[in-house]
Amino acid sequence: MNKQGNTYTFLYSVVLVIVVAALLSVISLSLQPRQNENRENEKRQNILSAIHVSSTANNSAELFGKYIKKQFIINARGEKIEGNAFNVNIEEQYNQPVEKRELPVFVAEIDGATKYILPIYGAGLWGPIWGYISLDDNKDTIYGTFFDHKGETPGLGAEITTPAFNNQFRNKQIFSGNTLEGIRVVKGGNATGTNEVDAISGGTITSQGVQSMIKSYLTYYEPFLKQK
Repeated sequence: MNKQGNTYTFLYSVVLVIVVAALLSVISLSLQPRQNENRENEKRQNILSAIHVSSTANNSAELFGKYIKKQFIINARGEKIEGNAFNVNIEEQYNQPVEKRELPVFVAEIDGATKYILPIYGAGLWGPIWGYISLDDNKDTIYGTFFDHKGETPGLGAEITTPAFNNQFRNKQIFSGNTLEGIRVVKGGNATGTNEVDAISGGTITSQGVQSMIKSYLTYYEPFLKQK
């Protein structure tokens, strides 16, 4: 075959593409178990953060088993349904109609006290935001929170990940009597109410996104939260 011809160049390019694609597929498959493990470790660390338990990738599985005593899935009516709560993809569920959503519940025990941990998901200024919120056994008082984001502005909206922002939520109440109020994020350092926290300076839209995310997801869980 004429190595200077178009046919040879074409065939050579095709073979090269196939070989490279095959190599990339093999590498991807070989790395998949490690990637899955990393995602699971990160998820366990995030859940534990909502109950003020610090963990690393190396000890997250051990600590998760120590503190998380039970996990289950409920529907929008507060009824338990079949499935593995840990494996529920909250981002995928966010795009489902409310009546079809799978809502995970993680039950922790801290110093002999029961805590309920609920995942939450919503929208910030530049993309999705998400996290976990833990409640005392009265299902009203917040014990802890964890928030994360995909693309909020460093020093502004990205501050939702900081202890300074998260620590405000502790001991706040999500109900007023029998009415689910959620949490109000207030501008200007004026948060004084039992369900109010201060917004992030310069991160108003992200702060409002956190407020909306919490209220929306707690509303989905409301039938469960009212089960005393």
